[in-house]
Amino acid sequence: MSVKLSRQEIFEKLQDIMIAINEDDREKIESATESTRLVEDIGLASVGMLYLVIVLEESFQIKFDDVGTATFDTVGKVIDYIEAKLS
Repeated sequence: MSVKLSRQEIFEKLQDIMIAINEDDREKIESATESTRLVEDIGLASVGMLYLVIVLEESFQIKFDDVGTATFDTVGKVIDYIEAKLS
């Protein structure tokens, strides 16, 4: 699959995935920006981060390298990583 997604399309898909993972934080996720912190601002715990990586791999048909939560401290960094993997 070599469909080129825009940064905005990746962002919207990421938001949908995060809402599906954590419906309780829907309001925080919907108002997120690229500088929103996943742990501090949205409240994604380590288990949530692991689940997020699994769902992102399936949704974007990419494989995450050995990355930790420190790699993805903001929404923008997740988008950067997905963009790099898709290119």
